[in-house]
Amino acid sequence: MQKIRKDDDVVVRTGKDKGKSGRVTQVLKDNKIMVEGINQAKKNQKPNPNAGVTGGIIVKDMPINISNVGLYNPTTKKADRIGFRFLENGRKVRYFKSTNEIVDV
Repeated sequence: MQKIRKDDDVVVRTGKDKGKSGRVTQVLKDNKIMVEGINQAKKNQKPNPNAGVTGGIIVKDMPINISNVGLYNPTTKKADRIGFRFLENGRKVRYFKSTNEIVDV
């Protein structure tokens, strides 16, 4: 079970985009995630008329390491660390370490 999943709201803790927040669009292998609007790079693209692709400079989201982001806690309005615990029925859930609130319901 991953600590950060797709469609989670995260806040960047380190790097050039420190303090920015966004939604996780994809979880990649090797502890990398894709966050919309974070870690963007410009790429020169050649036109391909057969595929209907126009040329020019495109802005592309690049992967960011999962250790550089924290899950957004709505009660504290900050990035927070995540832990795991088991409920009475044996279900494994994520919780915020600072407030002990359960993330997954």
